[in-house]
Amino acid sequence: MLTGRSRMATPTYVKQPTDYVKSGALRAIEPAISFLARHNVSPNTITTAGTLLTIAASVVYATGHIMTAGWIMNVTAFFDVADGEVARRTGKSSVFGAFYDSTLDRVADGALMAGLAFFYATNVIHHNLYMVAACLICMVGTFLISYTRARAESLGVDAKVGVMQRPERMVLLSIPQSFFGLFWNGWVLMGIILLLTVTAWITAIQRIAFVYRATKRVDNKPIRIVNDPASPGVAAPPKPAGIAASRRAKS
Repeated sequence: MLTGRSRMATPTYVKQPTDYVKSGALRAIEPAISFLARHNVSPNTITTAGTLLTIAASVVYATGHIMTAGWIMNVTAFFDVADGEVARRTGKSSVFGAFYDSTLDRVADGALMAGLAFFYATNVIHHNLYMVAACLICMVGTFLISYTRARAESLGVDAKVGVMQRPERMVLLSIPQSFFGLFWNGWVLMGIILLLTVTAWITAIQRIAFVYRATKRVDNKPIRIVNDPASPGVAAPPKPAGIAASRRAKS
């Protein structure tokens, strides 16, 4: 934790292509979201259902039914949007809700890449140890994207920057597979995984660089790390104030 710091700059948000897709999708699923809100369905229940469906898609990926898994992933997009919208409309946005949603997003991300890694490790026709490694490297990269933003926020920096955030990853893991599956002897799927791997690491590096630039502007004052043993005679830092509730904590 940094103490005695000046206010840090936050990035100017630039709209991504998926923002326009999301706006159109919201209009399309508006009746379903209104139904859930009217019946007071818990946002956490929606989040859980979406994660379970994503895990199901990862199992289908692992069995080699790539096109079917892509269509299942298209359905999970509804839950990914609906939980936050229902939370806002019913006044159920909470700190725990944001934490729970973000945590299950990591479970879903890991499950998808694990399913694809299993597919390449066990499928007789498409067995490819290089792609197994790519899936595992991609998994680490996606976790780094989330971790770098979360850690930056704990330092007072909003690091929502980078070429590949979670909505873009979900689009690439659903729509192309729905239509192409293992087309061209699986080269379409391999290309998407390699693209996700490279852009995941680029995004993580972009966030690290952004935080570096932001923290360089901090006044040159003493820094104390809260997880270090307290120095004799130094009072413990006060506990942080309550965190503003926000349902969505996307990477």
